[in-house]
Amino acid sequence: MGTIRILLGIICFAAVGSYRLPDCHLLNVQERQYQQLINIARGEIGIREKSGQNDGERVEGYLATVGLKKGQPWCAAFVSWVFQKGGHNQPKTGWSPALFNSKVKTKTVKPGNIFGIWFPQLKRIAHVGLVEKREGDWLISIEGNTNIAGGREGDGVYRKRRSVKSIYAFADWLKGKEVRP
Repeated sequence: MGTIRILLGIICFAAVGSYRLPDCHLLNVQERQYQQLINIARGEIGIREKSGQNDGERVEGYLATVGLKKGQPWCAAFVSWVFQKGGHNQPKTGWSPALFNSKVKTKTVKPGNIFGIWFPQLKRIAHVGLVEKREGDWLISIEGNTNIAGGREGDGVYRKRRSVKSIYAFADWLKGKEVRP
């Protein structure tokens, strides 16, 4: 009889312990979506172009996500591909400035946000990536079409460390979106 009481006690404890209020669950859904984007991007670190000409099976897959063909710059296409793999229809662009419209621009720097770097010679944002995390005045990012030096015409997907001061704009494409449990 004592064994049965212990087993029933364990079962009741497990049932009560696993109960969560719906609101608590929903509050964490959006944070999990940001984390999912980061995890998808992390899985691509190490992907390289086939011949250094914005090509290769994986790179061409990123480009196809936004309707571009082999050979085109692909940093924005990479970001769009990550969002698509995360179950989001937007953003969907290969044009980096389009990732920073007034509805999504933000001053906050948090994991899952998109960052843009301004190139004065082009007079526009010309390279983008995803914020993985912030470490003080530094940003740890995951970027496509970059290289070890952090250039905008690179050869693969890399994790980079950049000064927050070097970033021109941030965008939060999940902010204000309907949360899916």
